[in-house]
Amino acid sequence: MKLHDYIGTDKKPFIIAEMSGNHNHSLERALEIVELAAKNGASALKLQTYTADTMTLDIDEGEFFIDDPEDLWAGTSLYKLYQEAYTPWEWHAPIFKHCAELGMLGFSTPFDESSVDFLEELNVPCYKIASFENIDIPLIKKVASTGKPIIMSTGMATLAELDEAVRTAREYGCGELVLLKCTSAYPATAAGANLRTLPHMRDLFRCEVGISDHTMGVGVSLSAVALGATVIEKHFTTARTDGGVDSAFSMEPHELKELAEESEKVWMSLGHIAYGPTSEERCSLKDRRSLYIAQDMKAGDVLTEENLRSIRPGRGLLPKYYDVVLGKRVNQDVKRGTPMSWDLLG
Repeated sequence: MKLHDYIGTDKKPFIIAEMSGNHNHSLERALEIVELAAKNGASALKLQTYTADTMTLDIDEGEFFIDDPEDLWAGTSLYKLYQEAYTPWEWHAPIFKHCAELGMLGFSTPFDESSVDFLEELNVPCYKIASFENIDIPLIKKVASTGKPIIMSTGMATLAELDEAVRTAREYGCGELVLLKCTSAYPATAAGANLRTLPHMRDLFRCEVGISDHTMGVGVSLSAVALGATVIEKHFTTARTDGGVDSAFSMEPHELKELAEESEKVWMSLGHIAYGPTSEERCSLKDRRSLYIAQDMKAGDVLTEENLRSIRPGRGLLPKYYDVVLGKRVNQDVKRGTPMSWDLLG
């Protein structure tokens, strides 16, 4: 797979629907999410490939227990959270198959070497590196060594950490890289998006950029497109009321459809650097202001402020010639409403 066949400033935004754990332990529901994503404008669907044991230790206390009341997942251990959220590995093949049947790319975020080996067996077209793993240099080496494109979230990474991640990916075989501006908060706020980073990141790392957006609604993602984002990733579910580990900050189908439609409009509106009338403006040129004879005149009469006016439409001389022709004499009888022209001057 070549990412530039799907992603670039010359193409409409590439929208990734992130399923995460929103399948709620039902393969039937997972396949329904695939169908709704395809129906409502997603370009790709992404999974997360891990088990609770590859993510953390089975400990219910200390730093392994989420006790921050502000945390979306407060009151459980990391291990139990990942048990609840993980996608069974045997589901990956049918999910990816259904994506292909519906014209979407299907790929995943691996979280350790074993998940990369597993995804290679399924011949995924590309990989995602999550924000929390962009400092996992051994994992980045493993993923990059597959030679496949990498989409990497930048959440929490300092510029030095991001530079190390990018250099590692490229050194170990990644030929195509996309960096996604990301705020690793769930949900995130618009104020924390700092989207002006996007063009700077594009220039600094010489790659396509996008956004992994955890805010509610579509506004932040649309703003990102206006600043050069070519990829938008959003968590996706059938309905937030259905529950699920990520449902609280996930998009619903009608929101995904709005994002797909409106982001394409934003992309189309960027166009190119241009001055002068566009093709659709040309018919409006006739309605500009211009100079017109405002009173009936006889040959030899002098043009004055009373008989010469700058009005619409635009058939006469441009208004900038008003002072040039004022005080001149007309060389023929002229009716009120005649567009001023050089031919009328004696």
